[in-house]
Amino acid sequence: MNTLTSTIQERVNEWLSPTFDTATQNEINELLKTNPAEIEDSFYKDLEFGTGGMRGVMGAGTNRINKYTLGKSTQGLSNYLKKQFAGQEIKTVIAYDCRNNSDTLARTVAEVFAANGIKVHLFSSLRTTPELSFAVKYLNCHCGIVLTASHNPPEYNGYKVYWQDGGQIVPPEDAEIVSTINSLSYNDIKFDADKNLIEIIDEEVDQPFIDACVANGSIIASQAAKDDLTIVFTSLHGTSIKSIPQTLAQAGFKNVHIVEEQAEPNGNFPTVKSPNPEETEALEMATQLANKVGADILIGTDPDCDRLGIAVRDSNNKMKLLNGNQTMVVMIGFLLDQYKNEKGLKGNEFIASTIVSTPMLRTIANAYNVEYKEVLTGFKWIAKLVKDFPELNFIGGGEESYGFMVGDFVRDKDAVTSTLLACEIAAYAKANGNSFLNLLEDLYKKHGFFKEHLVSLVKKGISGAEEIKQKMIDLRQNPLKEINGSQVVFIEDYLSGEAINLQDNSTLKIDLPKANVLIYYTEDGSKIAARPSGTEPKIKFYISVQSAVNDNDSLSEIETNLDAKIQQTLEELGLK
Repeated sequence: MNTLTSTIQERVNEWLSPTFDTATQNEINELLKTNPAEIEDSFYKDLEFGTGGMRGVMGAGTNRINKYTLGKSTQGLSNYLKKQFAGQEIKTVIAYDCRNNSDTLARTVAEVFAANGIKVHLFSSLRTTPELSFAVKYLNCHCGIVLTASHNPPEYNGYKVYWQDGGQIVPPEDAEIVSTINSLSYNDIKFDADKNLIEIIDEEVDQPFIDACVANGSIIASQAAKDDLTIVFTSLHGTSIKSIPQTLAQAGFKNVHIVEEQAEPNGNFPTVKSPNPEETEALEMATQLANKVGADILIGTDPDCDRLGIAVRDSNNKMKLLNGNQTMVVMIGFLLDQYKNEKGLKGNEFIASTIVSTPMLRTIANAYNVEYKEVLTGFKWIAKLVKDFPELNFIGGGEESYGFMVGDFVRDKDAVTSTLLACEIAAYAKANGNSFLNLLEDLYKKHGFFKEHLVSLVKKGISGAEEIKQKMIDLRQNPLKEINGSQVVFIEDYLSGEAINLQDNSTLKIDLPKANVLIYYTEDGSKIAARPSGTEPKIKFYISVQSAVNDNDSLSEIETNLDAKIQQTLEELGLK
């Protein structure tokens, strides 16, 4: 007890008061006896809204996900809603994923809303994040909540807030909501719900959502092409089992093999180290099944079904896992082709991505004379573009972290529609003597070979947070001058809001919100970005290299050279 700082001790004492239930007090007392370090981490700060909402380890404390931290956030949100929509019948919708305690936490959130006189539509069981986004607009709600921690480890959970347009909260609402939450004490939370205000929903939203997914993701492949495509799908114990098989079936895909060992939703994710479709290891069972059935394409989704990983056959007939940039490039290229051929590009279309994603998207957009918009990391910013530019036609957009959005009927990453689109592309390509991977290679030949690599350094706890902070300070105070033999020519600092052209020492203003991101550009077209994660105890480094492709060049040789360049860059940055 004596080792705790006065601030932490004060917070602990508050949580041992009668405001908090006996179970919470018992948990804290047990930790005080057995694990003081855990107490320190549980109370040294308040959970904050990051790029993907509020996310953290479950347990007692101000820095944990529990009924009180979520209750306080929901109370603040209720107060804000009642002020913003005074005189209206305020409605909200709540969904939750497969994670441990998601159902009980969702019920707690619903009860706090109902205790504040707000009508609640609560899904009867787990549902995907994209369906929640869809439901906000479909049910004409003022906001929506989904309980999820994406691909984080089993001990995590989280809370994401969606606004009237179906997108996550963005300025000015986000800061105003946070300010309202921070003005409250835990004594202000109303838990005594008017149960008549909570309505359980399920199929009345499910089918319209699937119909919309099929309408937006079923692009061009014929039924014969669909019949000839063999698909392997794994939900990785997550919520996508509630939507993706049904959507594929309704779109006409019959040859779908589900990884049964991973089909049962389970917050402990027993068959994987991490339920992250970015990782080859997570898709190992799916790969084994794909080899057994001779699948053309393999798709896995994360627990709340907003991101997808794709593996396809390579020239050696082996399953090759694509990264998020590669998948996004193929989808954007295909969508632009279809718009051009079927509807004709009118000049008011745009695609979008994030500042840490592949520069190849800008090159593709320029080739089609389509506007390219770039935003901060976090899909909420892409959804905001759709709202901010209603005069423009949003075709699609994505980010390097395996998220993609087709059209604007959902205003967040949508692995349901994106899975369908990927299968449509694979079926169409195969029917025309091609493949999903060949389409990517064709894009490299047309626009240049871009190769990306991500390094995530995990830094947990108080010391980890300080280490991440210091690393960003060092990069700013001692900026890189040369990377892999190429001079740094341009630096973007999103925290200061300035970009510096080192060739003429001119400074430009960055027209995006402030963010702790630093990006270096070199003379040879390489791009290196550093960014602390907004939802995990990590600092991330994003590396992109590129090469022109001539008619007789070997793509495999170019890729080998680019891979070597990435490895050399990692060595220079001390990341190997």
